[in-house]
Amino acid sequence: MFSRIRSDIQCILDRDPAARSTWEVLTCYPGLHALVLHRRAHWCWTHGLKWLGRFISHLGRWATGIEIHPGAIIGQRVFFDHAMGVVVGETAEIGDGCTIYQGVTLGGTSLYKGVKRHPTLGKDVVVSAGAKVLGGFEVGDGAKIGSNAVVIKPVPAGATAVGIPARIIPSKTGESADVSHAEPKFTAYGITQEDDPVSQALRGLIDSASGQEHQIALLWQAIETLSANRAGVASTPDCVPGDAARKESFEAERLNQLVGK
Repeated sequence: MFSRIRSDIQCILDRDPAARSTWEVLTCYPGLHALVLHRRAHWCWTHGLKWLGRFISHLGRWATGIEIHPGAIIGQRVFFDHAMGVVVGETAEIGDGCTIYQGVTLGGTSLYKGVKRHPTLGKDVVVSAGAKVLGGFEVGDGAKIGSNAVVIKPVPAGATAVGIPARIIPSKTGESADVSHAEPKFTAYGITQEDDPVSQALRGLIDSASGQEHQIALLWQAIETLSANRAGVASTPDCVPGDAARKESFEAERLNQLVGK
């Protein structure tokens, strides 16, 4: 028991730069308190003491603002960061090394008893603030779920889910989202600018429009040169319209700055 608490404290010290000491984590972090109470509640639940397990869970909710059903299965080194308003359902499973932020719901979409109604999170999953993961499916190892996303279908390992309903962005390297660099990299709140599909689409459109304008300007310049050489004069030939865009004016750099490139 004490070795597991030490592991929980160390994972908080590793992931939260605001944590200054073991004593501070032990006394001032509700996420740690919720885990300790849940383990007692889960033991009672699995040993037939259903009411006592629910009552301990209720006390934990009152004391920490984190509601974890005593039937939920939680692995090691799980960090509930801030975590006010987190709800973890009865059949939910949270793998080792996961990070869950405030306002997250691991909920169910079925009313049938005795079936898998809540999600299973793999190892090292990051679920950002306000996200809702609803259903009895799996979220793969190293996946990231963006803030306020509503996830209603499985998420592959290393992928990122953002939006309502969530869109799945595959991992760039086919590896875990947190280990796609030479050294493991933790992404706070589980989302970066590169993971925003709307921003990616806008940047693609901007780059395409800029490239097309460049090609059109080159074509008009070539037509102007060929026509002038054929006519033997230096003035602008009649076949080139006066409003032809012979110079580029598309402000691709400014637009990319606006969308966050």
